[in-house]
Amino acid sequence: MKNKSPKFWLIIILAGAVLLRVAAAVYFGDTVVDLPGTFDQLSYDMLARQVVAGHGFTVAEDWWPLTKAGDPTAHWSYLYTLYLAGVYALAGYHPLVARLVQAVIAGVAMPWLIFRLGRRHFGETAGIVAAALMAGYIYFFYYAATLMTETFYITAILWSFDLTEQLAADLAAGRHRRAGWVWLGLSLGIAVLLRQLFLLFIPFLAGWLLWRAHISGRRFWAALFGLAVSGIIVIAMILPWTARNYRAFNRFVLLNTNAGFAFFWGNHPIHGTNFIAILPPDGPSYQDLVPPELRSLDEAALDSALLKRGLQFIADDPGRYLLLSISRTKDYFKFLPSSQSSFISNVSRVLSFGVLLPFMLAGIIISFKNGAWRAHTLLYLFMGVYTGVHLLSWALIRYRLPVDAVLLPFAALSLGAVWERFFPARS
Repeated sequence: MKNKSPKFWLIIILAGAVLLRVAAAVYFGDTVVDLPGTFDQLSYDMLARQVVAGHGFTVAEDWWPLTKAGDPTAHWSYLYTLYLAGVYALAGYHPLVARLVQAVIAGVAMPWLIFRLGRRHFGETAGIVAAALMAGYIYFFYYAATLMTETFYITAILWSFDLTEQLAADLAAGRHRRAGWVWLGLSLGIAVLLRQLFLLFIPFLAGWLLWRAHISGRRFWAALFGLAVSGIIVIAMILPWTARNYRAFNRFVLLNTNAGFAFFWGNHPIHGTNFIAILPPDGPSYQDLVPPELRSLDEAALDSALLKRGLQFIADDPGRYLLLSISRTKDYFKFLPSSQSSFISNVSRVLSFGVLLPFMLAGIIISFKNGAWRAHTLLYLFMGVYTGVHLLSWALIRYRLPVDAVLLPFAALSLGAVWERFFPARS
């Protein structure tokens, strides 16, 4: 068995990943219910059925966050809603079909992409181990079976990183493949349409590419031109939805109406200096926190008004905001079981992030040895920026999952070091 090729092991891992995700999809079944950490799938299911019925992007009843029945909404990902609506239109109302399609795509794409990243950064063995970790990471096969953006969003991020690093290598070698910039634009556009938050990282990614082109002494202007092509593609993918939003709300809304709600609720004085990830049921609800004088506004106007209120919270007491942001680390990096969590949540947390966290941290430390850190700066940059954004706004475990994915090659690196320490290769 030890003489089997890496290709053999990768095929086995991909098959195992698909089987795990298909099993989770079958377990969740052909209905849509609120399981731990999956409330959003109720919204996507409802919206997809509205689209299929010809009602467009409107809510069927009074809905989260404060949108009235029949009113337009831009709170949710248009792209994922269209995916779900497309499946329902072709296969009938069968959520299980959407789960299975998603499970198969994720089972192949996510381990394959993390293998490529792991191999590029730490060698082929680390790539294989990272793929295996991705295949068996509970959070990833759990969410692969839910009707939410997480799986496709993380896949798009990994794809964009794979393309970005390949483009950087091409520039350093004096190659210029125009198609690569088109694919990069497409991958970034998909990530943004699944979750607009990724827009905040694109300038960092572009800056990293220009920096790599500059320090290599090669083709800086080619990189700048290529990024312009990618940027035009991203803009072209966003603009139709901006136009739709203007027609629906008679005001400019770039993509989605959720940043203001999240920032307002995430920084409300109800938290004090200790962030509450989910408000308890025996207290005021999120809707109760919205000032009465704002509740008559439509979704877009309310999102804008709440963003201003959230910023005012910070201006009124910046010290509280600093302490509140620091307190979010306990929720963002949570890895121990909790009495407030369900059994499935505790198991998922401990047997995924809890088990691998020491190896992830050790891998980061090892990656800095012998000046090798420069090769991994894009991954460091993403982990730092993405974490910072959530610590400054709203921190939940599932918001950390893209960072978990990028950490898997580092965990594979340290696991390989442990293996070599106790089972050194024989010459």
